[in-house]
Amino acid sequence: MSSDLSDEALLSGLAAGDPDAATAFTRRFQARVYGLVLTIVRDEGVAEDVAQETFVRAWKHARTYDPRRGRLATWLLTIARNLAIDVVRVRSAEPLDPEVVAAKLQRAGVASGPADQGFPADERERVRRAMADLPPEQRRALFLAAYAGRTAREVGEIEGIPLGTAKTRIRTAMLRLRDSLESPYEV
Repeated sequence: MSSDLSDEALLSGLAAGDPDAATAFTRRFQARVYGLVLTIVRDEGVAEDVAQETFVRAWKHARTYDPRRGRLATWLLTIARNLAIDVVRVRSAEPLDPEVVAAKLQRAGVASGPADQGFPADERERVRRAMADLPPEQRRALFLAAYAGRTAREVGEIEGIPLGTAKTRIRTAMLRLRDSLESPYEV
């Protein structure tokens, strides 16, 4: 039975066009691939498409896998991660203004996302108020880094500022948030 084969044997079967190996390979890794992609893209439909493309890429590039460079699962999840990040970058090519995104989320009735789960509503509101109290340039930099997953270099490019300035804005915003949220007294 092909489900008893090693990961590498299943990948070889996938590359050779063996439908049983392809099915077993996909079943073995589909939950991990989909879970990783969903975490990155935050959209079930898009995650399904990216997960499917991950397996297509694995099939097309199966012969390039080198077990000396790492485990097959790591190779496959790297493909999934890269595809998901590409999708997020394409989807977020439009400028991201924290106030605009927050307003859209509230209008759509999804003001709390996956990151908010498990936190009481009053705690989420404290974080939102603390974010609103940040200077606009720090709020944008932190939003782009934390919510949009941008690197400091990308924040600098989007904002039209030097890399060091982007890093300073992100760090200063994080420190201000920490100080604000650690205070037991509301201001």
